[in-house]
Amino acid sequence: MAFTIRDFRTADFDTLWRIDQTCFATGISYSRAELRFYMRRPTAFTLVAESPAQSNADASTEEQIAGFIVAEAGPRARGHIITIDVISDARRFGVGSLLLRSAEDRLCVAECRVVELETAVDNLSALSFYKRHGYSVIKTFPSYYSNGVDALVLEKNLSM
Repeated sequence: MAFTIRDFRTADFDTLWRIDQTCFATGISYSRAELRFYMRRPTAFTLVAESPAQSNADASTEEQIAGFIVAEAGPRARGHIITIDVISDARRFGVGSLLLRSAEDRLCVAECRVVELETAVDNLSALSFYKRHGYSVIKTFPSYYSNGVDALVLEKNLSM
């Protein structure tokens, strides 16, 4: 199945928030206000992965959204991946990799040389995913998430 990446549209917000709720546990997933806050930061951008309409010309946009990523180009040439979410039916089809690569490309255009992100210490699938994409653990944030779970901070050099 082919997926395409496009920029976020305002009409996508509720769908993206629902996807975030299904991808992450309470205390790690974002409230509507939090997700909106991060997406509206001045240097942030949101990319959406879409699948082609499923043989049904009447398929809604919600049925086509397979995942999204929110990232920002921060100060001192450092980018930050805020969240990456892929619906369960689209996992293992390269959607996460496509979103991550697209965000890294945009961060490079914004002259970011390094990108970092946080993930829960117990999210082994995310850790494996990020390590496959060249990220390394650089530190731990104790009780980073509102549910008390620690986060690992991972980093990748984009200027290589």
